[in-house]
This record gives sequence, C-alpha cells and structure tokens, in this order.
Amino acid sequence: MSLENTAQQAIDLLKKFNASDYEISLSSSSGVSTAVRLGQVETLEYHLDKSFDINVYFGNAKGHASSVDLSATGILNTIESACQIAKYTQPDPFNGLAPKELMAFEVPDLNMYHPWDLDPEHSIDLAMRCEAQALSHADVNNSDGAEVSSHQGESLYANSNGMMSEQKGARHSLSCSVIAKQGDDMQTAYEYTVALDAQDLQTPEWVGDGVSALASSKLGAQSLPTQQCPVIFSNRVSSGLFAQLIGALGGSKQYKKSTFLLNSIDQIVVPESISILENPLVSKTIGAKAFDRDGVLKRKQYFVKDGCVQQYVLSQYSANQLGLQTTANAGGVNNLIIEHQFSGDLDAMIKAMDKGVLVTELMGQGVNATTGDYSRGATGFWVENGEIQYPVSGITIAGNLKDMLLGIVHIGSDVDYRSNIKVGSIMINQMTVAGES
Repeated sequence: MSLENTAQQAIDLLKKFNASDYEISLSSSSGVSTAVRLGQVETLEYHLDKSFDINVYFGNAKGHASSVDLSATGILNTIESACQIAKYTQPDPFNGLAPKELMAFEVPDLNMYHPWDLDPEHSIDLAMRCEAQALSHADVNNSDGAEVSSHQGESLYANSNGMMSEQKGARHSLSCSVIAKQGDDMQTAYEYTVALDAQDLQTPEWVGDGVSALASSKLGAQSLPTQQCPVIFSNRVSSGLFAQLIGALGGSKQYKKSTFLLNSIDQIVVPESISILENPLVSKTIGAKAFDRDGVLKRKQYFVKDGCVQQYVLSQYSANQLGLQTTANAGGVNNLIIEHQFSGDLDAMIKAMDKGVLVTELMGQGVNATTGDYSRGATGFWVENGEIQYPVSGITIAGNLKDMLLGIVHIGSDVDYRSNIKVGSIMINQMTVAGES
C-alpha cells in the first residue's frame, strides 16, 4: 500500500475519535550497507524500514504515538494510544498546527531522489578497492574497514488542514578508516564521499588515498605549551561553530532562556562581513528540503545579515511561545550557507595566520550552550612563519563562543559541500591552547 493510501486510511479511522486537529507522518525507506575489513566481508545488510507517527489534539491537549506496524490494526492501535495520551496530558496553550496559508500544499521538485541499483557484488568490490588503495600506502598497516551505504526513501506529512504532501530522497556514501604506524606511534584517520546521486561519488581510490594521507600526516604528533594564539578550524570541523550559533538562535533555547545569544535580535554576533543564509530549495543539494516537520513550506531566508541577527530559528511551537511566526525550521535548518567577503584558500589563511594552530579534529562535548563556554580536545598542526611545522595532539582549545564568533578574521574558499552547513576553513584571532604546562 502506498504512503498516500495508508495516510488516507488513518484519516478515515481518526474520524470516530473527534479530535480537533491531527498531524500524520509516514516514512518508508530501503537500502543496503556493506562493510569490509582487511580484505574480508564483515557485514552485508539490507534495510527496509517503515514508520507511522501521529499527533492528535483535543483543544490544546496533545497526544503523540508512533509505530512501525502499518497494518490497519497497527494504525488503529497507534491512533487509540495517541488519543489516550492526550486525555491525560495537561493542555498547553502553545500547541497547535501551523497556519494553513504557510503549508506546503504544492511541493517543489528538488531532484533529491536518485535510487542506486547496488547489487552485493558491486558494493563489495567498491569497498574492497577503497581499503586496498589505503593499505597500499607505506605507513598504513591496519584498517578499521571500508563501508558502502545506499539508502532511498519517501516521507509523507498530512494534517487536518487538508494538507497531504510527500518528499523523496536518496543518499549514498563510501567511507574508510585506517591506522598509520611509525615505530610505537599509531594514528587513525577517516575519509568519506557522500552524494544524492551515486554517479557524483568520488572514486574508491580517492577515498583510499585521502584517508591514508590524513593518517600519515598525523604521525610524529607533539603537544604544545599552553598559550594564547590564533586558531584555524579546517573545513572538516568549521561547520560546528555555526551549528552552535544556529542552535543558540533556536526558539526553544530562547523561550527557555538557556542560550548565550538570548534576546539577540538586531545584535552583532559575527563580523559584519559575514551573513548566514538558509537556502533549502536548491535542486540536488545535500541538506535541501521542501517542507519542515510541521508541514510548512521551506523558504530562502537570512538568520544573520551583515553580522546582525535578523530572526530566530523557529518551529511552530517555539514561534507560538515567542509570539512570532514560524521560520519553517521544525527539525532544523537545511542547506545553510555562510556568505562572507573574505577570499583565499586554506594555504593563504595559514600564511596570514603566521603562527598558531590548525585544528583538523575535535574531541569531546565541552560546549556550554547557555554560557557559550567552549573547551574541546583537538588535534591538528602547529603553524609558524606561515607554514605547517609538525602535527600536534593532546591539546585543548578553549574560549567563549561569543568572542570566538566575533573573532573570525578569515573564512576560506575551501567549502565542504558534503555538509548541510556550507562553509570553508575559519580563522579565529585568538583562543587559549592548553597542552604541556
């Protein structure tokens, strides 16, 4: 049975429960993943997943239930459970559907659905080639494996405003993790390629060469004396800074008053040369999406313009809490683009920094979203005289996100398009780097 028929079946069943409003979410996905290690197949898995979620509203009282059983009996039981929950739930004046005029009754085709007819033999061959290429490098003597993954699926959202819309998508990837060794020194690295269309994936050899080069480059790592210096976040980790910023602008953080950017509308939070744009309707782009979890049509919009906060990141619920209009971000942001007036690649940024740390990996969760305090373990490279001198590890970088974001002095042209947040490497004017005392 199609998702549309299943949704209609649920809508027909709902009629006897006299709910004032409802929201239905259905999804169906399939895929295959293959993992090899040291030339042997470790796993070959097929996935077939379906789910049914429902929110029912009796006035401002809300009940939620979900199930993986899409049979008529399963759907009926799930509806009954949601209605029962709503009866015992305290009414919340901020509950409710988004305005009908904002709903995605017409869904743009974003060209996201590119299924891959990947048979087991081909998936094994791709993973084997990738790992073999990595192991062919002199310093690489062990592997955590290579994996090929392919998934495609569709989702449907329907509600009591009469909306019933679907989105389809696919995602394919190839990854590898290896260990490089020199004497007693061992270093690991990970590399991957991901695309909506399998034809856009990098080759297995590209991934294999890349992961071995990353692992080898970390050999001979040293610590550093504790100091204040500039820090470059490479494009592999730089998106995390803007993820923290967007999280701090989130509606739930605002109404709970648990953010370092509380009441920040019209405030400067990054240099005026930087703007943050959500552009979710770009065709065939990782992170693109037509409508959010509330069924609201996505749109192109700025959260930060010329360094200044324009609006918060809102779902319908958080918008109701704050007395604002939803920004169609129930479920997060999609295809976030960091616009900037800087120029130059990572090499130019390293020359401009002259002396400091280039961070390529981060460890730990040492970020306080309420205060903005930031402290994370890091590995990377020490830079002096505008050139990389040697790899570093066992260091901690620390600061406050407010100061860090305002202290951005360069953003590179080396954008990582594999990420939902499109940004290059970032240089921050000063942070505390703690290593050897």
